[in-house]
Amino acid sequence: MRRECYLPVAAALLFGSMAVAAQAATIQITTTDLVFAPSEVSARVGDTIEWINKDVLAHTATARNGDFDVMMPPKKTVTSVLKKAGTIEYYCRFHPNMKAVLTVAP
Repeated sequence: MRRECYLPVAAALLFGSMAVAAQAATIQITTTDLVFAPSEVSARVGDTIEWINKDVLAHTATARNGDFDVMMPPKKTVTSVLKKAGTIEYYCRFHPNMKAVLTVAP
């Protein structure tokens, strides 16, 4: 192999090792005493939301724009993966005073 051929190969190896994909995160949102906590969350597409219902009542996390509608049985944890970027206002269909915002970056 000629010496000129080594430079592109070395550059490809160097830049390839620098382009490590970001790991998806798991974000916990808890319902306690008829409140989503935290009430404002930032996440990325591909992250997993762990919806933890600590109440003795069932709740939902229902996106006003229709992106998701998660059912949370009492004292249970359910998960969902974020598929779209945007700012999503959501609420509980059973307790409409429960409101929160999820901001999803690409």
